[in-house]
Amino acid sequence: MAAGSGSRYGKLKQFDDLGPKEEFLMEFSIYDALNNGFDHIVAITKKDNVEFLKEHLSSRLPKNIKLDVLAQEINDLPEGVSFKGERIKPWGTAHAVWTARNVIKNAFAIINADDYYGKSAFESAANFIRNNRDQPTFGLIAYTLKNTLSEHGSVSRGVCKSENGKLTSINEHTKIEKQTNTITDLDSGTNFSGEELVSMNFWVCQPTIFPFITEYLKEFISDENNIPKGEIYLPFAIKEMVAANLIDVDVIPSESQWFGVTYASDKDVAVSELQRMTDNGEYRSPLWDND
Repeated sequence: MAAGSGSRYGKLKQFDDLGPKEEFLMEFSIYDALNNGFDHIVAITKKDNVEFLKEHLSSRLPKNIKLDVLAQEINDLPEGVSFKGERIKPWGTAHAVWTARNVIKNAFAIINADDYYGKSAFESAANFIRNNRDQPTFGLIAYTLKNTLSEHGSVSRGVCKSENGKLTSINEHTKIEKQTNTITDLDSGTNFSGEELVSMNFWVCQPTIFPFITEYLKEFISDENNIPKGEIYLPFAIKEMVAANLIDVDVIPSESQWFGVTYASDKDVAVSELQRMTDNGEYRSPLWDND
């Protein structure tokens, strides 16, 4: 998913040149995914960026990899659904995933374009798909809260609870910040140990999510109070599917390093880490070699 506006970052962070050879952060995730057997990349972005991103990725990816670059658009809605009033932003991350309904037919992984997830996370996702073919089971690659914070401001995190490895709840906390001796959600006052597992929007889903989001969108848009600024977030849609006993979700703790670029000041860390991993031989440079 690469359709965010980057309001806290200051520009479109999905297309910032963070790699040693000016690669986007998403290119490292794509590289790791391809090395673990994924062979179809679907990028969701804004309409104005579709041709740019398609040209950028198609010139780099191996020719045997299928690539779709799709626009998330406000008026892309279920048949017979419309709305009155003004709306600037699309309908959220669940709607972004729904944008891919016509090109994805099998189990698939979902990630944010502005996060780095680590090699072993994609290995875990690939193994999960191989072991859960045709089953109504989704997966969540989860990270330890203390390892996902920014030194430069608060972050939003979905804090997970599980039982016997199955997701039982995910609660969104929108202003988590590391303070001197605590990790606190400044909005609710909730304190955390830092060992909690959180969602970084790395999901493994079955195509059954698409008809569910169709009905979710219909209900959501029927409430005129949601029209100006309301959004359907992917974790909430999955949470609703769990509550309706349509699916269960395996929580898969990740042993990978994670970092992201929420704030402009996070860029230096990302650039440094990508350079370090390249220097250590974890990634080649340039990342793509299509000669």
